[in-house]
Amino acid sequence: MNEDEQRTKRAELASLRDRGEKAYDDMYKAHSFRDANVSYSDAKEFFYEAIRLAEVLGAADEVNSLRNRLEHIKAVFRSQFSQ
Repeated sequence: MNEDEQRTKRAELASLRDRGEKAYDDMYKAHSFRDANVSYSDAKEFFYEAIRLAEVLGAADEVNSLRNRLEHIKAVFRSQFSQ
């Protein structure tokens, strides 16, 4: 992978992380369990994709950070939003 490809993939990784964080924030703004569940699902998908991309980039620290964040989001959802 050349420098331009790495730069593009790192930008995509940052975007996925940001989108995951926004979905997590939206979970708290939801007016129903259904809406919170949709945001939670979106957050998980963005973080799973970000983890996959970080693995492709060989960014082990980023992979660990993203996995930890995803586990935190899952724990919050289970404790605050599960019915």
